[in-house]
Formats: sequence, C-alpha cells, structure tokens
Amino acid sequence: MASKNEPAQWSSRRAFLLAAIGSAVGLGNIWRFPYITGVNGGGAFVLVYCLCIAVIGVPLLMAEIALGRRGGRSPVGSMEKLADDEGASRFWTSLGWQAVLAPTVGLMYYAVVAGWTIDYALSALMGAFEGVSDADGAGAVFSDLTDSPLRMMLSHAGFIAITIFIVAAGVKNGLERATKYLMPVLFVILLVLVGYAAVTADFVGGLRFLFRPDFGKLTPTVVLMAIGQAFFSVNVAVGAFITYGAYVPRNVSIPRVALADTSVALLVGLVIFPLVLSYGLEPGEGPGLVYVTLPIAFGQMPAGAIFGAWFFSLMAIAAITSAIGMLEPPVAWIVERANLRRGPAAVVVGAVMWVLGLPALFSFNHLSEFRPIAGKNAFEIMDFFTANLVIPIGGFLIAVFTGWVLSSDSLRNELGLSDSVWFRGLRVIFRYVAPIAIALVFLTAL
Repeated sequence: MASKNEPAQWSSRRAFLLAAIGSAVGLGNIWRFPYITGVNGGGAFVLVYCLCIAVIGVPLLMAEIALGRRGGRSPVGSMEKLADDEGASRFWTSLGWQAVLAPTVGLMYYAVVAGWTIDYALSALMGAFEGVSDADGAGAVFSDLTDSPLRMMLSHAGFIAITIFIVAAGVKNGLERATKYLMPVLFVILLVLVGYAAVTADFVGGLRFLFRPDFGKLTPTVVLMAIGQAFFSVNVAVGAFITYGAYVPRNVSIPRVALADTSVALLVGLVIFPLVLSYGLEPGEGPGLVYVTLPIAFGQMPAGAIFGAWFFSLMAIAAITSAIGMLEPPVAWIVERANLRRGPAAVVVGAVMWVLGLPALFSFNHLSEFRPIAGKNAFEIMDFFTANLVIPIGGFLIAVFTGWVLSSDSLRNELGLSDSVWFRGLRVIFRYVAPIAIALVFLTAL
C-alpha cells in the first residue's frame, strides 16, 4: 500500500495517534456536533453522547483498527485475508469494499462543505462579516457564496488539491508530516478561541447549556441522535481506520483517539454556545448554526474579522486532516491492485472525486431544482447514501465480524488484552450492543 520507495508504516506511536485523531476530528465535531447539541437541548444530549462514545464509539474504533492491523493491506485486501484466515465466507470482503466506497462518495460532497470553510476564512479576514447584525445579513453572505458556482468550484478544487498533495507524498512524508503540524495548530487555535469566549462572551451560560442536563428533554429520539452523533463523530466505518490500522505499530493506546476527538467537540461547544447566548441567538438554529448564525456574532464583536478568520481556519484544518483519511483508502486499494505509485493514484482518485462532486456543488445553484430521488438534490442524495446507508451498514458489519467471526485469540492478540472481564465485555458490545444500537439508528434514519 505504500509507494515503491517507502514502507507503509507509521514511524512512531505519536505519529499514528496524531493521524488517527486528525482523521476523527473533522466537520462532524466542529459543524455537526454544535448544531445537533443545540437542537437536542444541550446537557442531557451531551451526557448521553459521551456515554455512547465510551460504550459504542471506542469499541468500534478499536475493532476497525484491529482488523486493519491484522489484515495489513488495503481495506479490500485486509478483509480478503481475514476471511481466509478465519475460514469465513468471502461475503466479508464486502466490508472492505464498503471501506473504499464510503470515503469515496463521502469526500465528493464533504469537499464541497470543506471548501466553504476556506472561503469563509478568507471572507472573514477581508471583513465580509462586518456590519452583519441579523439572519438576513448572514444569509446574504452565505447566498453570495452558494450563488457563485465559479467561487465554489475554486474553493472545492483548492481543498481537493491540498488533500491530493498530502496523500501523494506517502505515509511518512505526507500523512505524518501534515498531521504533525496541522493538529497542534488546530488545538492552539481552538484553545485561543475558548479563551476569547471565556473573557468576552457568556461563558458560564455556555457551560450550563453543555454540562447541566435537563433530563426532561431526554426522549428516545434524543438518545438515538446521541448514538448517531457518537458514531459520526468518531469517524468509524468511513474506511480511514481500517486503512491506517494496516500501518499501525502495536504499542498504541487506541482509546486516546476517541478521547481527543470528544474533547475537540466539547471545546468547540465552549466556543460557539457562549457566543450564541451572548448575542441573543438561538442554540437550536440547526445546520445553519456555524455558517449563518456565527457570522452575526463575528460581525458584532470586537476584532470579529480576526477571530472569524481563526474559527473558519480551524474548520478548514479539521476538514483537511479528516479528508486525507478519506482519500487514503481508495488510493491504498489502487496502489495495491494496479501497482501504481502513490502520486498518480492520488491524482487520479482525487480528480475523479472532484468531477463527481460537481453535481453536489451545483445543487446549491444551477441544479437546485433537480431533485430526482425523494425530493432530494444531488448533495442530499450523496449525504443520505453515505451517512444513512453505507456508514451504518459498515459499522454493523464491523461489529458482527469482530464479535462473531474473528476468533477470540485473534482479537485478543490485536488488542493486546488478556481473557479478562474487560475483554469479555468488549465481546458483548461487538456481538449485541453495537449491532442493536446501529440497527436502531439505521431504521430511524430511514
């Protein structure tokens, strides 16, 4: 899976952890977590979300990395090998194909939203949010972007090009080097923004909203949303971890990845909700919370141009570190099967994703009225297909394969665990808890 000049191995435990955290920390934490939390009432949702991360997210993350490490190949190659080793049906190769399909389709439309973060960071720096004081003004800023296909295509292409450049450079010179610098920068920006919110905004109100649960708002729907967000946030079944697992050393603390991922989501909440509450905005705004509501706050606060640029730069960095984990699985598969070098493989896959992502981009302007399936446009179809079908199916298959097909000895060896209560508890999660939870989310989403 490496280039012809480079063995596909992380150079150290720290290198893998930074890359894995980078893959997990994406727009799911910075864009989706705040608005899902706001819509579902804050503290009670956050409590259930954290429990779901611990009980479902971390075990599935461990399972996916273990499968990749034991297989040692691309997702498809790893599952072929594991099925043969365990004497199982070749049906399980479909899990490998899912781990290639999910990031391929996902990055097609993910790159469109990620391109917005680059555009918004530059727009904020140029003062585009100055004087924005209401939803109409913020909506006009967003409409100026989406009504310009050329502007969106440039940011979309720029984002894909950056991702291709990093992945083409290889494991050590590309993935490792990018996350080595980008992840510390991400955390520094995030901590500076948290400090700013603590000094200038309603930080106490934000803390109450996030961490004081109102159990009266805890409904079955909220619980299912928390399970879904935990699954989405940790980035399992998107192909990155089964691919990264093939490069991973054995002396790695896998739960640290989920801990860092959850910490970022909560810290982002401590930036957004104090600002939202300070300016009398609505926490339950929905998907527009970041792109429509926050520019109102940045437009009114002192030095809002600078801090707005910092915030959207934070989003762009998170999107890049996540995107390289999405581009890697199909690239690894092509390198393995077609015996191509990483550079040409990354360019081919990235270019195909850019072209096939154009319908998603145009669904905000030229193709906005084209809704061929269930009233959904191209962007919504890609999102529904990936987030509500391919990823949940992949998570279900990971849990079932790890719990019922992979032998106890194989699983223990990969996780480095003895036959303890902890290990037996994990087996119960893989066999029963995770499949049932994923099935419930899947059926609800449909």
